[in-house]
Amino acid sequence: MKSINSKGIKAAITAVSGYVPSDVLSNTDLEKMVDTNDEWIVTRTGIKERRIARNPLEPTSFLAIQAAKQLLEKKNLDPSTIDLVIVATATPDMQVVATAAYVATQIGAHNAFGFDLQAACSGFLYGMSTAASYIESGRYKKVLLIGADKMSSIVDYTDRATCIIFGDGAGAVLFEPSENEYGFEDSYLRSDGSGRDFLAIKSGGSLYPFDENTYEEGGHNIKQDGQTVFKNAVKNMADAAEKLMTQNDLTGDQIAYLLPHQANKRIIDATARRINLPEDRVLMNIEKYGNTTAATLPLLISDFESKFSKGDKLVFAAFGAGFTWGAVYLTWNYDYNN
Repeated sequence: MKSINSKGIKAAITAVSGYVPSDVLSNTDLEKMVDTNDEWIVTRTGIKERRIARNPLEPTSFLAIQAAKQLLEKKNLDPSTIDLVIVATATPDMQVVATAAYVATQIGAHNAFGFDLQAACSGFLYGMSTAASYIESGRYKKVLLIGADKMSSIVDYTDRATCIIFGDGAGAVLFEPSENEYGFEDSYLRSDGSGRDFLAIKSGGSLYPFDENTYEEGGHNIKQDGQTVFKNAVKNMADAAEKLMTQNDLTGDQIAYLLPHQANKRIIDATARRINLPEDRVLMNIEKYGNTTAATLPLLISDFESKFSKGDKLVFAAFGAGFTWGAVYLTWNYDYNN
């Protein structure tokens, strides 16, 4: 439902940045590792290559910190003025401790509190609604939202069902009170816990504590039932985008761009068809990065920032493990060259 902000404050994205590791894992590289080939991967996913953080001393927090530092430099922002740091991630540095707290400290956001948000591939989407709500409350002026995942740390590179899909990366956006009428407009967010077994890491949680048996069974790596996940993703991501537009009386010709989660080109195409958007208004970088989970949406914003104009109506959509899914409607707040 559209939120009612009694304080009259609208939250807007005022800065964005993205970071990906330099090492490339191409489809040709994967052909040497598992029984697959470039044509098969591209036809079924749209992915040509992905970036991998090979250094074990560069965890998810490293990726997040690089994206955050780029944003701070780009915005010429004093990190001590940041009120809150949210890190959307499915691959935190460690269990129990929040990666966001460490990231905030490392970038000098000493006056901020921080927490992680775990909604898998929908994490950044959920984070947008959360960050906007903190700004709209009137209590906070600067919320740094980061989507970051080191998916290579949980991928089994002998499993062709998952190793072809995922890559590493991070993206960051700054939410502030809007100085005009533009900003976060509405969200449609949903979840269905009955789907949690179809895309998950079984080992390491309280249900399946890590031990020798879970390790031998590969429970520490991500596994998926690809057909079930694909079917639910196509339906729910498209449904969410359509319902969001309906509840805001939006038509396809009013939307400047769709920014969809970058998991599979066929899912993206199905979502675009549902809301009647031509290909040139559907943003994709999946061929370069693969599925970077919570990082896909901020990386899209960062890669295509120069295309946006003040007043552009943008729709974001995502689907993730859990199952989690949804859509966000946002009006872009600034022109790239100003």
